Amino acid sequence: MAWNEPGGNGKNQDPWGGGGRSGGGGGDQGPPDLDEALKKLQEKMNGIFGGGKRRGGGSSGGPNLGRGGILLLLVALVAVWGFMGVYTVNEQERVVVLRLGKYHDTVMPGLRWNPPLLDSRYPVNVTQVRSKDHRALMLTEDENIVEVGLKVQYQVTEPKAFVLNVRDPEVSLAHATESALRHVVGTSEMHYILTEGRALLGTEVQERIQDYMTDYGTGLRISKVNIETTQAPSQVQAAFDDVIKAREDEQRVKNQAEAYANGIVPEARGEAQRLLEEANAYREEVIAKAEGETSRFKALLAEYRQAPGVTRERMYLDAVESVLSSSTKVLMDVEGGNNIMYLPLDKIVDRTTATQNITSGTQRLDETSVDEVANEVIERLRRRQASTRREGR
Repeated sequence: MAWNEPGGNGKNQDPWGGGGRSGGGGGDQGPPDLDEALKKLQEKMNGIFGGGKRRGGGSSGGPNLGRGGILLLLVALVAVWGFMGVYTVNEQERVVVLRLGKYHDTVMPGLRWNPPLLDSRYPVNVTQVRSKDHRALMLTEDENIVEVGLKVQYQVTEPKAFVLNVRDPEVSLAHATESALRHVVGTSEMHYILTEGRALLGTEVQERIQDYMTDYGTGLRISKVNIETTQAPSQVQAAFDDVIKAREDEQRVKNQAEAYANGIVPEARGEAQRLLEEANAYREEVIAKAEGETSRFKALLAEYRQAPGVTRERMYLDAVESVLSSSTKVLMDVEGGNNIMYLPLDKIVDRTTATQNITSGTQRLDETSVDEVANEVIERLRRRQASTRREGR
């Protein structure tokens, strides 16, 4: 038995507990009709949007929004369309706007709006420093093969040119890097690239890449080209390492030779200058000594002219003094006899110096001691000659 059929007790089994369709009180009632519920909902919607009933007096069979509903719907659509065009541009970005496929404007940072479906937006980061690695085998001017690895650092400076002029600016950058690198390496020798020319290689490649990017109109600015590796191919790397090592040894030996030369040459120049100074000093000494001897001779000549005998005697004594002062033993032939007189000047000098050492504590024979020895020798000679003459008589 269905839930809406009358039971054995004659009561209604409607779960909603409502009245019948005709609005009766306690008679047998079924569930509300679905079509009737939809019609009521439609009537309410027509009342909201200003709709009415059909001319025949019945209610409309479909939705009828009316003029006010259509206007409200259009306003809602316009609001949604306008809201879709609002966007924000970051500080690092510039936005290239195309309107119906044609360039319209380059938008600066801030809150912006563009009509959707009409404008196309292409954001471009203009502050980021991008990098691109490149590695290739190159043929040098002397027909050797080198492997060069570098990194190109660049920035976007012209967003319009970056978006519109070239289909793929980074692919163009890769091709320009390959071309510039082959041109620079192809006009240089391998030794230059592997050694001192490595630093200049990056500068030359950067200038050429920048020229290519400017000619292509890519809107890119090359900020730096870093040469990471310049080496021979791996198949012959061991041989090239030996060659480089030999060149480094050659340079090291040259540096050592230059250091030795830098130490010897100044020393030799200093020695030569010292010899020159000593020669000049010796010359000045000889000249001064000669001039002094000349002056002394002139003074002695004047005294000799005044007293020849006394001057000769004095000159004789000075000569004997100078001879005896440099000799420790003197042998003299005695006049008129066969005896040879021996004068132990060394012992005399030793006694004299010993006496002086006791008083003065020095071992230098000064002029006073020499004069005393000479006077003593002369006195002994005179006595011996006098005694020899008396014996001969």
